[in-house]
Amino acid sequence: MNLRKVYPVTILAILLLILSSCFDNPNYPDEPVLTYTSFTIEGDSADLSFDFTDGNGDIGLSESQVDPPYNQGSYYYYNLYVQYWEKDDVLGWVPGYDSNGDSIIFKYRIKPILEGNKEKALRGNISVSIEPIFYNPTSPNSDTIRYRFQLIDRALNKSEWVESDMIIR
Repeated sequence: MNLRKVYPVTILAILLLILSSCFDNPNYPDEPVLTYTSFTIEGDSADLSFDFTDGNGDIGLSESQVDPPYNQGSYYYYNLYVQYWEKDDVLGWVPGYDSNGDSIIFKYRIKPILEGNKEKALRGNISVSIEPIFYNPTSPNSDTIRYRFQLIDRALNKSEWVESDMIIR
């Protein structure tokens, strides 16, 4: 057996196998899947970051997408919801409330990641700023907090609620 002939063919086969794996279209579910990555405090504000996958790539809403179900006043006008939670010594984790008695929820309208109507599996990272203050300064329980967040795609598929790590100020 002539090793000089087998060796180049083996190298070529390995290279083709490696290159073909680079072009595989990943198979993600159509609903967004989120993984918490970090929470970075910057003074009184903070950045919440998470990784995501989406099988058909329909993450984000453009400014012009305001017809139902994305109209203002609809739950789907926003596509990222971030809930604020506090740790109560007796009750455990409870939603945080503002001075009006309303749950503290940060709402975001994430812009489209893919332009046009191309369906393509996506994987990436999203980071949002929680400002002007990331904690409730009027609450006695705001020394230990966490956030829960959910992403909604244009097909109205909702991710599972994902929690940040416990944040101690």
